[in-house]
Amino acid sequence: MKKIYPYGSLSLFLTFSLLILLSCGEKGKAPESEMAMNSAAKEATPKYPKKPLSEDFRAYWYAGDAEITSYKLEQARYGEMRDGHAVLIYVTEPFLPEKQVKADQSNPDNVSVLKLNATKKFLTGIYPYSIMGSTFYPVHDNQHAIKTSLSVQEWCGHVYSQINNRDQFEFTSHSYFEGEADQNFELDKQVLENEIWTKLRIHPEELPTGNLNVIPALEYLRLAHKEVKAYEANASVSSENGITTYTLTYPDLERSLKLNFTTEFPYSIESWSEEFKSGFGQNAKTLTTKATKIKSIKTAYWRQHDNDDLVLRDSLGL
Repeated sequence: MKKIYPYGSLSLFLTFSLLILLSCGEKGKAPESEMAMNSAAKEATPKYPKKPLSEDFRAYWYAGDAEITSYKLEQARYGEMRDGHAVLIYVTEPFLPEKQVKADQSNPDNVSVLKLNATKKFLTGIYPYSIMGSTFYPVHDNQHAIKTSLSVQEWCGHVYSQINNRDQFEFTSHSYFEGEADQNFELDKQVLENEIWTKLRIHPEELPTGNLNVIPALEYLRLAHKEVKAYEANASVSSENGITTYTLTYPDLERSLKLNFTTEFPYSIESWSEEFKSGFGQNAKTLTTKATKIKSIKTAYWRQHDNDDLVLRDSLGL
């Protein structure tokens, strides 16, 4: 015989069953509306929060010019000192974070970077060396350099290497040396020596100090034929007579770097020195590369490509 429930009892049973079903859902699962709000909040939070830019920084670096500074160079190479010159070119520009190249047009995804193109030219006997490094560092100083690269040309051949900042550092290199040849591998993110030169122009008070793991300058690793990896280093900052010195020492590499820059904005680099062993095997000796400022100008060099503009090189002592 079928059991017949009064209407009131059936209604109570269905209500109770519905409550049980609702309570048996996924534990702790937020309502759809709350989940959507949380997701939107996460998307609204930038991955790399921006540090504010000072008015001095904006006025100096967004005036439509580059800062070009020439230096007298004394370069250690093959166990001897070589005379030459170096140039540091700093300029802000829009950068595409995914493609990691300069942006051709305005885009909300562009990242404003302070770019440093650092060049060196010197002779080793009969043949010349030409070295250029490029570093692209976010002006908001909220992450590592997005990219840094190096090219070296001399009569034996030329090489190119690059570090891209993605989920990890991605290293790529091409060389005419058999032992180096073509390389592609990833590195854990550590302080890049190359990015120090741009970071100090933005927030020198936040330069990394103490015992660190640092990936040395691509130029040094190439010329010394050292493994591309992070090395233990010690960093310190000192100031005297309006000049601040950032010192980076690598015990295992027997190498140290000193960057001397003005304590006050725009924190211009006045000189630098790099001490390391130069030469081959047991004949290698500790020498010191030095660069001393000649002249600095602010100008839109990319528009000054006519013969009449050659006089600007004279003004830089080049």
